[in-house]
Amino acid sequence: MAGLKPTHFHWQAEGGVAQIRLARPERKNPLTFESYAELRDTFRDLVYADDIHAVVFLPNGGNFCSGGDVHEIIGPLVGMDMKELLAFTRMTGDFVKAMINCGKPIISAIDGVAVGAGAIIAMASDLRIATPEAKTAFLFTRVGLAGCDMGACAMLPRIIGQGRAAELLYTGRTMSAEEGERWGFFNRLVSAADLEKEALELAGRIVAGPTFAHGITKTQLNQEWSMGLDQAIEAEAQAQAICMQTRDFERAYKAFVAKEKPVFQGD
Repeated sequence: MAGLKPTHFHWQAEGGVAQIRLARPERKNPLTFESYAELRDTFRDLVYADDIHAVVFLPNGGNFCSGGDVHEIIGPLVGMDMKELLAFTRMTGDFVKAMINCGKPIISAIDGVAVGAGAIIAMASDLRIATPEAKTAFLFTRVGLAGCDMGACAMLPRIIGQGRAAELLYTGRTMSAEEGERWGFFNRLVSAADLEKEALELAGRIVAGPTFAHGITKTQLNQEWSMGLDQAIEAEAQAQAICMQTRDFERAYKAFVAKEKPVFQGD
């Protein structure tokens, strides 16, 4: 998928790392019906992409994403019937499910505004790095909707805790970067000048590791949400046995014996 040429967002791929920047920085990178669908389809296709091993969402023009476009999404939604509305909300949920099930670690690098669906993209990523200027808000109640959008009521409490998530989802208020780091939403804060470099270096470290095993790790992190402890331990036993059959596992052993650094190849 390195040669992908999307219509509604910017895509660059190099060294197994795909970079995504949402379009229209003059509007703080809002989403449209078309960009939602194209992102959903891209992440669905990533499952089968052997040349991409990590994805990095980057800001564009000093902002991450301002959510659904007021004029191109929210306006038209007001005039839709229930069947059309449900088709839209299921489509946006399918985008999150595609991110979760794509088999590749996803890093969000957040600067400026990350609100609404932009906050959801960050939430659905595996790792999040932000600048001190990042402003994150799950602002659905501020437009007359419930806070339970695109998996927020399931995922956000697992990241920052039930009480903190409830406050953000009921009030729609902005979570500061400092709060986000303290609460565990952000893995760390870095300067705006270093944000892209830090995110891509992290992606590079992940891609240099055993990428097949990383896919297993992502699968287990997500599937074990709904497992009991005994089931989770058994699932991990089976997953690890699969990884022990890979050549990367053998490479790591031989490198250790030879007192060398292993060079993983993802097989």
